[in-house]
Amino acid sequence: MNASVFAAAQAISVAGDVHANVMAHLRFMQAAAEQDVKLLVFPELSLTGYELGLAAKLAILPNDSLLQPLRDLAQELCLTTVVGMPIRLSTSEPVLIGALILGADGSLGVYSKQHLHTGEEVVFAPGHGGPMLPMDLDQVALAVCADFTHACHAASAAGQGTTVYAAGVLISKGGYEPDTTLLQSYARQHAMAVLMANHGGATGGWESAGRSAIWGPDGSLLAAAQGVGEALVIARRGDSGWAGQAMAL
Repeated sequence: MNASVFAAAQAISVAGDVHANVMAHLRFMQAAAEQDVKLLVFPELSLTGYELGLAAKLAILPNDSLLQPLRDLAQELCLTTVVGMPIRLSTSEPVLIGALILGADGSLGVYSKQHLHTGEEVVFAPGHGGPMLPMDLDQVALAVCADFTHACHAASAAGQGTTVYAAGVLISKGGYEPDTTLLQSYARQHAMAVLMANHGGATGGWESAGRSAIWGPDGSLLAAAQGVGEALVIARRGDSGWAGQAMAL
């Protein structure tokens, strides 16, 4: 059977401790590879936490050497991995909310958040989006949190042939129901699977809801984490259709 396997990494970020978060990401990557995952997506700003006050100091160029252990493991495991980090595209440019694409082939791609939440503009500039990710028979489009609250973002992705819409987010308990209702509607409306990787614990003064989830292209819930805590939420598309599972780490 030909299978495409995608996963949301529901990670808990240590505030501002990039080294500790890199080590945690490596552990998630190993666990995902054991489940034959080919694309692993982490939450928004997963390598620093959603720490707006630290973002400018911690921002890196995308090719910074601190990502090398993650890039090496992604290539070793043949696991394309999307990690969240404050970035600058050059030393003279503003800080963006980045989703860095560490390719299974050793490549490096950059997605930057296009639509900012209120308050984020104090630290970040709006980003530029990024490339579609070809994954076997699928085309994956990325989003970072507030991007998906703009219906035009998902519609544009669908118009480019997206089959999987993958969002790294920070969603609180109060926002969970409306946000997931919206994401589920995109799956149904555009006939694409939708993956949501949420933080597994509190970050930046926000209490994350956890409950990362993946919906099938008919809008059905394939799998979701039960609550907060570290988890992998996995979806597999094979010859007989889609199936999902959630596992605590």
